Amino acid sequence: MTAPGLPADAGPVAIICGGGTFPFTVADALVNSGRGVVLFALRGWADPERVKNYPHHWAHVAQLGRFLRLARREGCRDVIFIGTVLRPSFGQLLKFDLATLRALPGAIRHFYGGDNHLLTGMARLLEGHGFRLVGAHEVAPEILVPEGPLGRVAPSAADRADIAQGLDVLRTIGPLDIGQGVVVANRHVIAVEAAEGTDEMLRRVAELRQNNRFRAPLGTGVLVKAPKPGQDRRFDLPSIGPRTVDGVAAAGLAGLAVIAGGTIVAEPQIVVQKADRAKIFVAGFPEPGSAA
Repeated sequence: MTAPGLPADAGPVAIICGGGTFPFTVADALVNSGRGVVLFALRGWADPERVKNYPHHWAHVAQLGRFLRLARREGCRDVIFIGTVLRPSFGQLLKFDLATLRALPGAIRHFYGGDNHLLTGMARLLEGHGFRLVGAHEVAPEILVPEGPLGRVAPSAADRADIAQGLDVLRTIGPLDIGQGVVVANRHVIAVEAAEGTDEMLRRVAELRQNNRFRAPLGTGVLVKAPKPGQDRRFDLPSIGPRTVDGVAAAGLAGLAVIAGGTIVAEPQIVVQKADRAKIFVAGFPEPGSAA
């Protein structure tokens, strides 16, 4: 079986591979669908023990020429960006090769601004060299969260009110390209995700509880994640996994809610097991304003 929407003779997909488990979730889904993959693993981010199980090449974040040369040699046309990579400093960019140097004047324009602005700019750069940037969900739709609860626990009416409040907050701050997550309890905003990421935001919420700055009863409050309005959904879709569930449980929240069809889930069976064990919900909701 070939991945949906792709010709039978499509070459392998180049996965520019950052940290975390999501690159491997996508790689496995592609392999299972009959599509080849080649990981372009970013040094300092990708997990070497996981990377070695796939065809791969290692590279630094600013080695555009190396990527272009190797991806063409491997017969790749489609490219996926996925995995954790913090925005590099200009000092880190000093490892650039000749192709990166040539592209640097245009790339610098995209460096200033939010992550979506930066990623879209980098996509245009690769597309200018004849590659096609695709979203992980476009070639492996099974990695997306479906609508409804994933486990045995469902959100209460109070939880749903917090979810609606959280989605309103994310719609409001989305144009500022800040983050994709917020924690709301009793319709009060407890924390907003910024550069620290979801896991660190949840640790901060747990600390607020310990310091009596967040006094809602245990089992109150929801983590809400959603794509930014106008976001280029080929990259940086919101994502959840077992660590997200652990963080929600440690913060004493009731559960987590995401946009169905707009959020990636890693290791869904483990996510459900952990959520059921902690008696918290994990649920997908239709995007506000959609026909669903």
